[in-house]
Amino acid sequence: MLIGFDIGGTKIEICVLDKSGNTLFKHRTPTPHEYELFLSTLCQLVAMAESETQTHCQIGIGLPGAISPATGLIKNANCTFLNGRDLKADLCARLQRNVVIANDANCFALSEAVDGAAKDGNVVFGAILGTGCGGGIVINKQVLVGANAVCGEWGHNPLPSFTSERDGPTRHCYCGRDNCIELFISGSGLTKSAQLIGQQEWNAAEIITRYQQQDPQATKLYQQLIDQMARSFACIVNVLDPDVIVLGGGLSNVASLYVDLPRATANYVFSDSAQIVFTQAKYGDSSGIRGAAWLGLN
Repeated sequence: MLIGFDIGGTKIEICVLDKSGNTLFKHRTPTPHEYELFLSTLCQLVAMAESETQTHCQIGIGLPGAISPATGLIKNANCTFLNGRDLKADLCARLQRNVVIANDANCFALSEAVDGAAKDGNVVFGAILGTGCGGGIVINKQVLVGANAVCGEWGHNPLPSFTSERDGPTRHCYCGRDNCIELFISGSGLTKSAQLIGQQEWNAAEIITRYQQQDPQATKLYQQLIDQMARSFACIVNVLDPDVIVLGGGLSNVASLYVDLPRATANYVFSDSAQIVFTQAKYGDSSGIRGAAWLGLN
C-alpha cells in the first residue's frame, strides 16, 4: 500500500492508495508550525492510516518546496519552519523506512501521468494555474527532478516576448526577478491585469464570468491571458515537446481554454503543424496527494 501526504500552510492531508489507485483511507488535520510537533504529527498520521488499513505502507510527501541537491535540506517551502531542515532524514529515522519527498507540482504531474488525464502519454507536463503557477515534468511515469531540483519551475522564467504595449507595466516578483510567468497566467496575475485597467474589484472568477457574458473589458483580459499562456507554453513545447500538457488549479476549470489555447500556442511553436494537446486534470485537487502516494513506487 501507498501513503501520500499533501502538506499545506494550513492543513496536512494523508491518504492510502492501493496499487490499483483505489483510495482506502483519507484524513486531514491542521498543520502545526513547530518542527518537532510537525514530525510527531506525521508519524501519528502514518500510525493511524496503517492501523485503519492493517498494512505497512510506502510513504511519499508532496509539499510546496524542494530538497536542495547540495545540502539535502528543504528549501523554498511555504511552511517556512521546514526550510533548512533535513526532513527526509528525520522522518526516515522516526518511521524506520524510506520516505520520498517531492515538490507539489511534480506530484500533480505524476498523478495525472500514472492513472489520470495523461496516462497514455510518455512525456507529460503538468501545470498548476492557481494563485501562483507551478510546473512538473514526468517521463515514462518517472518525475524529472533535475540537477538543481528545479525541473519544471517555468513559472519563474520571464514571460516570453514581454512588451509594455501588450502586457502592461513591469511586474516585480517576490523571487527578486521581474515579469515572471506566474505573475501573468495565474489567478492573481489575471486579477492584477484587471486592476491595471481600473477594475479594482474584479477577481479571476468574476473576470471569467464576465467574459462568458461577453463583457468587452473582460473579453480583452481573457484574450490577453490566452496570448500570455500561449507564449509561456510554447517554450515548454519547443524544449520538451510533451505528448500532453495537463492543467490544474482554478484557471483549469475554464472550458474555453481547451479550444483557444492549442491554436494560440501553435502560433509560437517552431513547427509548421504543431499538434498540442491540453487537457484538464482528472483528479482535480486530489491530484497532488495521489501523486505523493505514487512516489512510493518510484
